[in-house]
Amino acid sequence: MRPTGAKRETSPTMHDPRTQSTFDYSSREALEDYFNNSPGSSTEKLENFAKYVPRQNLARFLARYEIFKLIKDIQGSIVECGVLFGGGLLSFAKLSTILEPYNFQRRIIGFDTFTGFPSIDKADLKGRPERKSAHLKEHGFAAEGAYEDILKAIEIYDISRYLNHFPKVQVVKGDFAVTAKQFLKDYPHLVISCLYLDFDIYQPTKIALEQFLPRMPKGSVLVFDELNEEAFPGETIAVMEMLDLKSIRVRRFDFEPRISYAIIGD
Repeated sequence: MRPTGAKRETSPTMHDPRTQSTFDYSSREALEDYFNNSPGSSTEKLENFAKYVPRQNLARFLARYEIFKLIKDIQGSIVECGVLFGGGLLSFAKLSTILEPYNFQRRIIGFDTFTGFPSIDKADLKGRPERKSAHLKEHGFAAEGAYEDILKAIEIYDISRYLNHFPKVQVVKGDFAVTAKQFLKDYPHLVISCLYLDFDIYQPTKIALEQFLPRMPKGSVLVFDELNEEAFPGETIAVMEMLDLKSIRVRRFDFEPRISYAIIGD
């Protein structure tokens, strides 16, 4: 999720067996060592990013690209519920800049507490306790310094984009139960072409569907990051309370296991 963002709660010698295998973590350690010691400046390494980006993260970027193509001709902004360190948010922003450089109406809006989960609902704890994520606790997935870091990333992103006198990316910090309602008061015109649910937990996911689903026109895309995920059952429970699963077609990608989506009105 990361409706909240997240401080690393694991050291290089630890991993969450619910989401990562020992092999995965060994691979990350080897990759980090390779990145730090390979030749080239930091910018040159970024320019050759495919050498360093884990295939899982590259797959998630490709999934976002495919989602963006689905909503390219749909009016409305992209709302990401759960920003973490901002990789997904800036992916959507840069895709918009590349594929539709003159669409100044498409805003990229992210919501996150950046202090972790504000609370855990009993719905989040349903199922087998041993299968729950180690992050499923109050302040789980806290991201110290991430908010300020993302603002800096947006500042750099704005330097070279078209029509940069129009604001493009907005990050809303705080408890979503409070910030969502206030945001809609401040921006009553909001129409949403893509709602990306990555809060992981029950309460903010349900609020997002209550507040934002009525603003999604036919053809817009509703994205789930933890649907059918045993480690975070709250998202699925909230979706099932708010939507009739029999009436929507939930699609997935054959190259990315977690992300799924439904096209509104399909």
